[in-house]
Amino acid sequence: MPIQFGSHALNQEHLENLRYYKYAAVDKSLISNYILRHYWNAMVHLFPRWMAPNLITLLGLGFMMINVLFIIIYVPDLGTEAPSWLYFSFAAGLWLYSTFDNVDGKQARRTGTSSPLGELFDHGCDALNCTCVALLQAAALGLGHSFSTVALVLVTIVGFYLSTAEEYFTGVLYLGIVNGPTEGILVSCLAFIWSGVYGASSWHVPLSAVSRLSWISSHLPNGTCFADIFVWGMILFFLITHCPFCFASIYTVCQEKSLKLSHVLLTILYPITLYSLAIYLWVSSPYSHLFENQDIILFSLTIGILFGMMASDIIVAHLTRNEFPPFKVSLGLLWTMALLVNLPFLRTHIITATSEHILLWILFLSLVVLYLVWATRIIQAFCKYLGINCLTIRHTNQTIPRSTEEHVESDALLDQQEQGQQASTSTNGNNKSYSTFE
Repeated sequence: MPIQFGSHALNQEHLENLRYYKYAAVDKSLISNYILRHYWNAMVHLFPRWMAPNLITLLGLGFMMINVLFIIIYVPDLGTEAPSWLYFSFAAGLWLYSTFDNVDGKQARRTGTSSPLGELFDHGCDALNCTCVALLQAAALGLGHSFSTVALVLVTIVGFYLSTAEEYFTGVLYLGIVNGPTEGILVSCLAFIWSGVYGASSWHVPLSAVSRLSWISSHLPNGTCFADIFVWGMILFFLITHCPFCFASIYTVCQEKSLKLSHVLLTILYPITLYSLAIYLWVSSPYSHLFENQDIILFSLTIGILFGMMASDIIVAHLTRNEFPPFKVSLGLLWTMALLVNLPFLRTHIITATSEHILLWILFLSLVVLYLVWATRIIQAFCKYLGINCLTIRHTNQTIPRSTEEHVESDALLDQQEQGQQASTSTNGNNKSYSTFE
């Protein structure tokens, strides 16, 4: 029976395309290639060989989810000063997530268990983590339930969406010299540590109050503080170091494959534009009570799960060479709520502060159940076709290296595999891309 989510069906014919799977990624970050790679190669040996790569991925996401729970418990308003240990926990959680997220692929190669399911599981968790990272940033900067918090959530989500759509059309996950998964995470970790040392209130000191920065403040809106600079910096980081390269890669593949650029851009941009517009209409509606109810955390988690569905659907389409998803169900749910809170005649009798809060909870819980059911069915279908388990490694007679020399050889092999993979990705056009629109 085909697995259906929205208008995107997954049947046996699509599963057969998994046999053509070949992971391709390029990471141009100097920090990743010259510093962190050696750290990740060392860290992978701390994990036993019986530990499945997907389990490592899931544990990494768990660190972030625990910290989101800490936010709900200790700083639900996202604005008050929290205990110092909480901000250090944010830094540790994000660093561990990043470590586990990079080690899982090395563990897969180390144990010979690389598969399309690994990419789906990894990127699916990354999609869900977008909201977690933004909420941690908002709490560490003391942004409160504000438009700045929503902006951080949205810019993180849109950035990941463009990378996922880019990979769908090019067949390559491309990370530039400066990218979110490396430099962005390092900046966030440093910001969390700063908050742990000096407190979240330190981000709200106006630039004009710092004598050495007074010349800068004269060119910025009155009252601009360091928290504003951080939020604007994240947006500029997205616009300057991310967007141009995504669209440049898409333009290149359209030229190589003789695809109609306008059609490809429309396919990519209309879903995320409608998604972003619905969010804006909801939070900016004069009849919405999101800020009044202090529901921005719940709202962010809701749109985050909705985005997790959308991103995972693109990844499944990429792996199975299916059509780019239309997201009718996801966008339909979001736009229904956006329209409800913008209809004046519903304000008095239906969309009150209490009813909006209840509707948001119903939407959140419904999406959690829908996502878990759909994800479980997809994972089961992949596992059955590939003959693998999701969170465990099927028993093999593979010998486990124990000596230091063998560990060094294993590190060298991992580096050779990754460097060879990147080289083939950048030189062999046939291996780096495909398109369902050919």
